[in-house]
Amino acid sequence: MQHVRLARQPHRPDAGQPLLGHLSLARPRVHEAHGGARQLFAALLAREMSGPVFWVTPAWEGARLHGPGLAGLGLDPGRLTFVHAAQERDLLWTLEEVLRSGVVPLVVGELPAPPALTPMRRLQLAAEAGTGAGIAPLGLVLTPEGGSPGAESRWRMDPAHTASLTAWTLTRERARADPPRSWAVQAAGPDTFVAS
Repeated sequence: MQHVRLARQPHRPDAGQPLLGHLSLARPRVHEAHGGARQLFAALLAREMSGPVFWVTPAWEGARLHGPGLAGLGLDPGRLTFVHAAQERDLLWTLEEVLRSGVVPLVVGELPAPPALTPMRRLQLAAEAGTGAGIAPLGLVLTPEGGSPGAESRWRMDPAHTASLTAWTLTRERARADPPRSWAVQAAGPDTFVAS
């Protein structure tokens, strides 16, 4: 019989995907971001990662990301593959299949409303299944108002600009391992952002 020693050390071998400085997101999990700057949150996460990014959006939405704007953030727009789903159920199906494939490190899905618990659970299981291909995929759902049950963490990012300062407020509303907290995010250079 093999004996296992218990220790007080955390049992997370993976420190997570860095976001801004000391902030990170757990892998292979699905997180949620909402608020007026949720796309910026996703772009900041994508620029910290390497490899391709799949960005799934509803085909009926007219707004699209601006390539030169992404490049100005330090994110190469050539890394992004945009998928425009014709129906709402196709959004979730596409996210699930890309996460399960395990070949894309980051999958972003812009959803018209927070998904229910069952679809979120399916996304979490797909992310875990995707680790078999060697990559611990990270999923991020972007919703207008937040509130997806079953998300690993929930973040809110809103503009907080002044006449002399380009800034945002980033709030971790919910996380399984960390308490709620807010940070001021500032643009410290052309493609440099700091959270304090």
